[in-house]
Amino acid sequence: MKNHPLSIVLKPLTVSLTLILSMLSCNKEFLETQPLDRISAAATWSDGALSQAFIFNIYSFLGYAGFEEQGLSSYTDEAMFTHAGRNINTFTEGTETPGNLAWKSPTYEWGNMYLAIRQANVALQELPKATFDDKALKDKLMGEAHFLRAYYYQQLLRFYGGVPLIDKPYGLNEDYAVVRSSYDDCVKFIVADLDKAAELLKGKTLEDGRTNRLAALALKARVLTYAASDLHDAAKVRARVPVMGSYQNIDVVAYTTGTQAARWEAARVAAKAALDEAAAAGKGYKLNLTAPVSAAEGRANYNAVAMGGKSAAADPTGANDLIWQRTHTPLFTQESNWPLGGIHYGINNGPNGYNNWAGNTPIQNLVDDYEMMDGTRFDWNNPTHKAAPYENRDPRFYASIMYDGAGWKPRPPAVAGIDPANQIQTGFYDDGRGGTVNGVDTRESTIENWNGTRSGYYTRKFIDNDPALRDNQSSAQVIPFPFIRQTENVLNYVEACLNTGQEGEARTWLNRIRARAGMPPTTETGPALMARYQNERRIELQYEEHRYHDARRWLIAPTTVGRGIKSINIRARLKPGATPNVPYRFDKTKYDYIYTVVDNTQNETRRWNDKMYYRPISRDEINRNSKLVQNPGY
Repeated sequence: MKNHPLSIVLKPLTVSLTLILSMLSCNKEFLETQPLDRISAAATWSDGALSQAFIFNIYSFLGYAGFEEQGLSSYTDEAMFTHAGRNINTFTEGTETPGNLAWKSPTYEWGNMYLAIRQANVALQELPKATFDDKALKDKLMGEAHFLRAYYYQQLLRFYGGVPLIDKPYGLNEDYAVVRSSYDDCVKFIVADLDKAAELLKGKTLEDGRTNRLAALALKARVLTYAASDLHDAAKVRARVPVMGSYQNIDVVAYTTGTQAARWEAARVAAKAALDEAAAAGKGYKLNLTAPVSAAEGRANYNAVAMGGKSAAADPTGANDLIWQRTHTPLFTQESNWPLGGIHYGINNGPNGYNNWAGNTPIQNLVDDYEMMDGTRFDWNNPTHKAAPYENRDPRFYASIMYDGAGWKPRPPAVAGIDPANQIQTGFYDDGRGGTVNGVDTRESTIENWNGTRSGYYTRKFIDNDPALRDNQSSAQVIPFPFIRQTENVLNYVEACLNTGQEGEARTWLNRIRARAGMPPTTETGPALMARYQNERRIELQYEEHRYHDARRWLIAPTTVGRGIKSINIRARLKPGATPNVPYRFDKTKYDYIYTVVDNTQNETRRWNDKMYYRPISRDEINRNSKLVQNPGY
């Protein structure tokens, strides 16, 4: 086991303690010396730049955002994690307990979030007393602190339900035992913080990566959309989720008073306010279209949004869809600190035939939910679909998924001779001599086969498609992670409209997203329209850490997240009389391609347990705070 960084400091400290004490007895002035690596509180809050640096540090708890080596997508029916032993299956197989926690990202881990909240509380306590004169800066920093506290509480609320609400920094001798607040009270607390942030940030311009007034309004809309959902209505969740029926503390996870209709109306009003603010700010990317663009334009549009204005190979105005994002630069990550995130997203998730690690690979369950270009569902029972499953699909598919035969970047020099066509190879191909050519991006490849996909796919979304970037240790990308983007805000508004009887308004906005993607408008009503909306949200926001929450709050997790993993096996048979391509390249004139969907239990055998609607509070936290009640099922 590696030494904890703190232990490295403590060892020499212990050795020299006696010497230091002897020195102190001879030099009283030493006692009055200020530490050279610390800035006093008085200095911090008397200087605008230092106060701003304190706020910047609260942002650090955002970590790599959704660009960690392991992704929340692999807890859903979007992806699977390729490498065993990372504690993903502890969740997906329903075996997580308070004493045996599954993998948790630092971006929502209980203790880490409370560290961030404490920092925000310190800022909110000290800034009103700060002695620097710049009121505009003070208001801006106060607004950021309110927003960040709200965001971190929102993270806790999404994963755990109601949590202890702490609005001040605790001292050493205070009682830390605090009860969990009701779900209702947590929502009210977060909304109040966001309202205050929106007020303080009005008219303030902030750099990319820092929050803003629109982000506060949009996050409020998200929080209220979640709050209005079935998971948080006590009557509905008790009727549909058995483990909730006997839970004695239902108020910490659901509303026990008020009406769901009123909550949906509040969500609609909040989302519309955010839409209006966005319109005034010129936010949104090509969301004013009245007719679908071409398939090529739809693909380019979606790629532009995913690249967030940071790729040389995509329209830079795609950044207009970003409301609040985690920015990345080549200096963002410590090169000695693995697993890497952010700038090395391509390494973490790209194909092994490019010397990448295939981390969170899309599964067939997601691929099958991309519509055909005409808006109909893909169907393996349709002979045309089965023969060519990657043709005539939603243009967003081609900007999101790497599949067998898809074009990609130039191969690294050592691989270029195997694949001069630069096509993804996840199948197995006749060599013309009775043998098989193993695709260079498979687990049977000669190139880092241990990093090959288990699903038959790789993610393309968020990997910079600039051919000059090879996504290896010496070539880092700077694509931002979208915490909140305008399209999510539109989708939240659509969902609230659907739940308040405003189907015409919902269709109008939903079809604007579809038009940008090159997809035909929907004319459905009722349950069919709701199903279309839910799938649209699934496709548009894939890999953005929404599916995990959406499947739970809609109470569809057992049949979606809880489904077993589906993968694809691909076999290319030479046509009679045809000669093979050497080196191999995808070629339908020479090969017949056979696609077979299979169940995948290589790393995990997924099952759903109703306790998985919430994550457990760790046994250590329960032991530290005797007033905490555990989530249902644990």
